[in-house]
Amino acid sequence: MLLTLDVGNSQIHGGVFDGDTLRLQFRKTTQPVGSSDEFGLFLRAVLRENGLDPAAVDRLAICSVVPPVAYPLRAACVKYFNCEPFVLQAGVKTGLKIKYRNPAEVGADRVACAIAAAQRYPGEDLLVVDCGTATTVEVVTAAGDYLGGAILPGIGISAEMLSSRTAKLPRVEITRPENALGRTSAESIQSGIYHGHVGAIRNVTAALVDEAFNSRRPRIIGTGGFARMFIEDALFDEIIPELVLFGLKHAEALNREPGK
Repeated sequence: MLLTLDVGNSQIHGGVFDGDTLRLQFRKTTQPVGSSDEFGLFLRAVLRENGLDPAAVDRLAICSVVPPVAYPLRAACVKYFNCEPFVLQAGVKTGLKIKYRNPAEVGADRVACAIAAAQRYPGEDLLVVDCGTATTVEVVTAAGDYLGGAILPGIGISAEMLSSRTAKLPRVEITRPENALGRTSAESIQSGIYHGHVGAIRNVTAALVDEAFNSRRPRIIGTGGFARMFIEDALFDEIIPELVLFGLKHAEALNREPGK
């Protein structure tokens, strides 16, 4: 079995593949960064608690945007699963032609999403919108070129910054408001953050369609923890929350040495 780990700024999103089947998904907060033993014990426990044998995991794949996690997580893989993990980073095979000016700058999670989208819809122009800590938009052409995209503050960051950088505005639940017209401070914040983000995604994707695809409409895929919040706003043609895990699975297979 393959254990995949997407290390984000807020959460670690894990998945276990048995062949092509995603058997299990789980999440763990990224901060505070744990030791190798804490990571290893957690991973083995979460597998056992969900009816999977940790000894059946013979491959691991990691993408991370949090450098301090890299060493303890890799050490946990070696110590508790007896195998060296595949790490998605600059220089590995992706199946894409990375057209970023400096490919090393592209976040591994962004590449993983692009890999999975291109694998799922070969020969199609694609936009991938990942709604996580940050909201990222990736541009992938029908020819398999990864062109880049856009990054904006995520809906969670927006709510957190309002409460932490103002004296009187409260911290609010992140949710889809029933009305655009807020009648309390909390409702007003929820309305502004939600509808502002909807407008931002619409505007960014429209600009990228015009610029990258000469106004030919691509397939737009939503992913990430907050993507389902926008299901009623028709922003995406499809929502695949676990897209990055499938991208990691494909990248690991591309880079696996024959016979291993």
